[in-house]
Amino acid sequence: MELSWDNVLLAFALTLFAGLSTGIGSAIAFLTKKTNKKFLSLSLGFSAGVMIYVSFVEIFPTAQKALRENYSEKIADVIVAISFFAGMGLIAIIDKLIPSYENPHEVKSVECMEAKQPHDKKLMRMGIFSALAIGIHNFPEGLATFIAGLSNPEIAYPIAFAIAIHNIPEGIAVSVPIFFATGSRKKAFKLSFLSGLSEPLGAIIGFFLIYTFIGINSVILGVLFALVAGIMVFISLDELLPTAKEYGAHHLSIYGLVAGMALMAFSLLLF
Repeated sequence: MELSWDNVLLAFALTLFAGLSTGIGSAIAFLTKKTNKKFLSLSLGFSAGVMIYVSFVEIFPTAQKALRENYSEKIADVIVAISFFAGMGLIAIIDKLIPSYENPHEVKSVECMEAKQPHDKKLMRMGIFSALAIGIHNFPEGLATFIAGLSNPEIAYPIAFAIAIHNIPEGIAVSVPIFFATGSRKKAFKLSFLSGLSEPLGAIIGFFLIYTFIGINSVILGVLFALVAGIMVFISLDELLPTAKEYGAHHLSIYGLVAGMALMAFSLLLF
């Protein structure tokens, strides 16, 4: 598969944008006094709708098509299914290894910044591990965003936007314990913002592994696309929708989900 450097740079730029959107969540925690929970609930549902629809309607069929160039239809579909659930398993294992109180996907709000006195030394470990946790967890997400961007530039923008929305509450969740540990809003913003760099790092490492050591062919692409679909669906079902429900009313997250799917369906029909 021949890819232009323009497409590669676009995929990197979108991955960087998605990763550093943790800084938006950090800024919210740094600059505001109250969390707009209804907006976050609707936005997270929207993000889940985009990722689920794109995974099943665009990325999964792309994986099947790529593998059917080399294998029979049945064997190709088996490989796609295995790769899809392997992507889910990868994220599930990472989540399992991160303790719940340090997991950046545990819901926290801006109001928590005032809930405890800063400089609590017992929370130093929580602050450090929260930053590390989001870095570890977002590494495969960076690879997923990058591969999705390479697979079809036309859907790269909404996918990156969906990942970016997903990362905003993570920025808040990481900022809160770091603030507890250091007593500094500025330091909480800085460290949380930098933790988002793991996504472009995942893209860079994935790029060099694929192009330097493995090489690009339809089999590798098919497996990667299926892995990406699995990662994105798991993120949506295990993180985005439950978090959206925690932030706001159940129906708001579902309305956002439907709106995200509808937008993706409409944009794919147009382009």
